[in-house]
Amino acid sequence: MILSLQAVQVATGSDDAESQLVFADGFLVAVLVRLSAQHDADAGKWFLEAGFGPIEPVVPPLFPDLSAARAWIMRQLIAAA
Repeated sequence: MILSLQAVQVATGSDDAESQLVFADGFLVAVLVRLSAQHDADAGKWFLEAGFGPIEPVVPPLFPDLSAARAWIMRQLIAAA
């Protein structure tokens, strides 16, 4: 399985606009948003704004960086296969 990311700007209605679309083998599986300074201690972390299929968690996690987000997404996809 190949994960690829595409940088985009998402209209979240807040300062959190820096985002990444996450594709698995060409299918959109997640939208990650980088948290802005308005989130204090969580600023700079990545939030799962939207997940599709097995990436739709009950409680979306926060990730310290994109590597951690990619690893979590991959684990979710592999577990669902």
